[in-house]
Amino acid sequence: MLRGLTTTTFYADDMAAAIEWYSELFGIEPYFVRNGPDGTPAYVEYRIGDYQHEFGLVRGDFRPPLAQPGPGGAIANWAVDNVEDAFAQLLAKGAKEYEPVIERGPGFVTAAVVDPFGNVLGVMFNQHYLDVLAGKK
Repeated sequence: MLRGLTTTTFYADDMAAAIEWYSELFGIEPYFVRNGPDGTPAYVEYRIGDYQHEFGLVRGDFRPPLAQPGPGGAIANWAVDNVEDAFAQLLAKGAKEYEPVIERGPGFVTAAVVDPFGNVLGVMFNQHYLDVLAGKK
């Protein structure tokens, strides 16, 4: 049934600030921009990482009606080489700690922040991810 992650979507009330923040974090500009009826970006998309996964930002007024206010819900963990360094970089950029750096077991370390727009962003060192990337199933 589930074949893989296609797009992680975050919402932001201030799209201009979110685009600037994530463009700086990723070191690239979005490759796709869809403007809303008012002519300003309503959705932008980046391709990032080893598998060019899609990361989308959606303007806050397009949130689903049942979306709960504030950070919460599932945490999508993005692979990083060093969780402590990534966590520190995110905090230095203005993100707030959601979950500290935690060793979950040998080869598995996680942390999570709340970005300046209220979304939870997880980072993880995951040896299994590296093994799959290297072709070791």
